Amino acid sequence: MKNLKKNDVIFYAILLAYAVYAAIYIYKTSFVMHGERFFVLFDDAMISMRYAKNLAQGSGLVWNPGGARVEGYTNPLWVVFMSLFHLFPFPASKISLFIQSSGALFLIASLFFIKKIAELLSGSSLVAILAVILTAFYMPLNNWVLQGMEVSVLTLIISAAVWMALNSWHSNRFSPWLYLLLGIGTLVRIDMAVPYLVIMAFMVITSREHRRQNLIWGLGLFAVFVLSQTLFRVLYYGDPLPNTYYLKMTGYSMVVRIARGLYVFLQFVQEFNWVLFLLPLSILVFRRDRDVFLLFLVFAGQVVYSIYVGGDAWEQKGGANRYFAIVMPLYFVLFVYAVDLVRKAFVNLVQPPRAWLQPLSNVVLVLFVLAGMVNFNFIGADFKSLQRWALRREPLFIEGNKEDVQIALDLKQITGPQATIAVVAAGAIPYFSDRYAIDLLGKSDVRIAHEKSKVNVGLGNLGDLRPGHNKWDYEYSIGQLQPDVVTQLWGRPEEAKPYITPYYTGGGAGDNLFFSLRTGSPNILWDKVKPMP
Repeated sequence: MKNLKKNDVIFYAILLAYAVYAAIYIYKTSFVMHGERFFVLFDDAMISMRYAKNLAQGSGLVWNPGGARVEGYTNPLWVVFMSLFHLFPFPASKISLFIQSSGALFLIASLFFIKKIAELLSGSSLVAILAVILTAFYMPLNNWVLQGMEVSVLTLIISAAVWMALNSWHSNRFSPWLYLLLGIGTLVRIDMAVPYLVIMAFMVITSREHRRQNLIWGLGLFAVFVLSQTLFRVLYYGDPLPNTYYLKMTGYSMVVRIARGLYVFLQFVQEFNWVLFLLPLSILVFRRDRDVFLLFLVFAGQVVYSIYVGGDAWEQKGGANRYFAIVMPLYFVLFVYAVDLVRKAFVNLVQPPRAWLQPLSNVVLVLFVLAGMVNFNFIGADFKSLQRWALRREPLFIEGNKEDVQIALDLKQITGPQATIAVVAAGAIPYFSDRYAIDLLGKSDVRIAHEKSKVNVGLGNLGDLRPGHNKWDYEYSIGQLQPDVVTQLWGRPEEAKPYITPYYTGGGAGDNLFFSLRTGSPNILWDKVKPMP
């Protein structure tokens, strides 16, 4: 009992340390602009925030109030969660802080389940504590969690679901709550169908006495959750799939897409250190049981899914992408458990046993895992990544956030409320400017999402492809829609010149940022515009 209390104290000390770490991280994502401190999420999360704000204000689940209904988000329940904070009279510059804080709380909650899973697998409190530390201080996971992505709640759902599955199997009981939880996960992101089906298949195969219940409840609730949200999409948006599906999954070869997904995953393994990455497979030498296989299967399912969809758009930043970051905690459990099994094997080789060898081997285990933690966060062999991990440098994406907020504030200064703006960064700029926006990359534009990729990618240049950022149509977005302001261009800017040069004038609100302003537009406050030098 004494030992248990000591381990609990250590665990709660880690949670407190992480809470402090997360608070500092979140503060470092903020910045002062025009005398006001802004908390801003990763731009994809800010797209969701734009939908959330419009929902809370009564305009519906739309990107533009009064505009076309297009599902330019992939996280409906997360958008609804975000909208709750927009019901309160918080300034726009501070609402993101609540989302970031929620992410930290969701990750802290998931650490409880990671601890339970590790203890169940290994029977060791030390293994559990080390797995919790690796999870809590893995920078790529924190990047997504603390910058507003639904990764935080999905990590919690998967960790809790795996624990519930293992607990049900060990106690020889059936619980429909497992499938209800996983079903809720599909409302957060529809691709949570992958871990849902993996865990359901595991339970059906391994739990003989409750096979029928797992099959009926699993398939039944899966059908309810998937069909209900599909029906909502058809009725509300007129399409059974999110617009982002067509944007990212169509318009170029499936072979190229999968090859790109495999390419970026192998890059991740190489940066992660492939020897350490494969180390958990050594568990199979010592132990081949259902608990271990479930963790392997859930992790592998997300990796395969990431490869299938072509990976994410941000792998050049390094580390786990958004698709398998949510199962990295399970990987860390397997990693520490594997190291511990190897440690035990070496200790058992020493005959006769030595009293000092066990505590010494535990010290070696701790040092090896902590060295591994440094390695996992030494992304791309770039010391800047370690500085970010140590909170000595501002987190990723913040420079872009600063520019986007500056653009939004400048637009509010030089345009009227009826102005339309064309954007590449479709989150923070529309959110903070409160202007009708045209999405040049098509997340919230059906026509562009259904077009062919503008990036000609083959097996020799897979690194040039960024899913969701490879379609644009300047003749349509600028030439036909005629926005009052073109804030940014993407890809091949020269393609926009025929639609900008004759009709637009360069100008801005200050000395640093200049836009293309539609000549003679009544929605531009020309007396406040400084011409481009």
